[in-house]
Amino acid sequence: MQKFIIEGGKSLRGELPLQGSKNSSLPIMAATLLSCGESTLHSCPQLTDVYAAARILNCVGCKCSFSGNTAVIDSAVIEKTEISEQLMREMRSSIIFMGAMLGRAGECVVSVPGGCELGPRPIDMHLAALGKMGVDIHESGGRIICRIASGRAKGAKISLAFPSVGATENIILCAVTADGETVINNAAREPEICDLCGFLRKCGAEIKGDGESRIVIKGKKQLHGCEYKIMSDRIVAATYLSMVAAAKGEIILTNACVPETEPFLSVLEQTGCSIYMSDNRIYLRSGSRLKAVRERIRTMPHPGFPTDAQAVLMAALAAADGTSIFEENIFDCRYRHADALIKMGADIQVLGKVAVVKGREKLHGANVQATDLRGGAAMVIAALSAEGASEITRICHIDRGYEKMEYAVRLLGGEMRRV
Repeated sequence: MQKFIIEGGKSLRGELPLQGSKNSSLPIMAATLLSCGESTLHSCPQLTDVYAAARILNCVGCKCSFSGNTAVIDSAVIEKTEISEQLMREMRSSIIFMGAMLGRAGECVVSVPGGCELGPRPIDMHLAALGKMGVDIHESGGRIICRIASGRAKGAKISLAFPSVGATENIILCAVTADGETVINNAAREPEICDLCGFLRKCGAEIKGDGESRIVIKGKKQLHGCEYKIMSDRIVAATYLSMVAAAKGEIILTNACVPETEPFLSVLEQTGCSIYMSDNRIYLRSGSRLKAVRERIRTMPHPGFPTDAQAVLMAALAAADGTSIFEENIFDCRYRHADALIKMGADIQVLGKVAVVKGREKLHGANVQATDLRGGAAMVIAALSAEGASEITRICHIDRGYEKMEYAVRLLGGEMRRV
């Protein structure tokens, strides 16, 4: 099993182009099922989650191929509508294929998805919403069997109890080919939702209101393929900015989605880093010890502070001057990285959904195990800023969301290798 060996204590400096967004790529790849033709996706990151989505597409009869960061997907023919449990468990967000398959074929058989161990990710809202659109749903032997009697979903008015990203995506994917108009109230507003809608519009879908809490979709009988560039990854941006801030360095991120990263940047600025933004570039300089963030850092749906950036910022603040307080409001079990940071010398107390981080002057290297995608990235950040060597195992979690992280770190002057 592969692992990362990191020698900490070096300042990081350089310029880094951002990869395409994982959280956009996966729903957009699922959406190609609706096009009944060929779609070309540019800036598609080379990640294990992306390859898992490609295997699902190939399994149901699509032809999916990669050349560098470009994916070409031909969905002219769908041979089957059942996705195996093994494939579903390879990626945590695989449930988005349910809405796309229903929108294309009017039926599907899926299972509960896998991925990171962040606690249960209930799909009750997904199933209730699809039920309102005329989907008959029942479970048998761990499988979720969905069928639309007429073969085509019906438009409906749906109000979500929580602005779930996954539920919003599944409803959109099913609604774009439904009969009639679908209205989603309390919809998720994340930039990746807008990217999905941008792709679908280019395929001929009629969608209004994405990025707001009310989305209106007028169903079309059929969509067509298109060529599309996926947005850059705002969470990867947050990761490398946190990394360089913790290592007392300097970085220019290119191909950055600046407005979408603003909720994170506004918090990071409070640590004393110098941050400048222009067009698609973010510049950060951190020349001294970071300051603790005085205000409580609360993870919230967009445009609030992103839950995916909580772990990486915590790693940076573990050696800050003062005490920072985090409040996790999106996922249970999202402080599983805290034990590894404590092993590296951090002072972190977790009380339910609150974590109190008392900054230590120095961290030290340690042998730790990645627990999930963002938690694994947090361990890399702590290891790079610490004194001495660290070993991080179970890096399969990190590979789900970061394209060749060790190359990026070495490009910035850090010591990190995969063995």
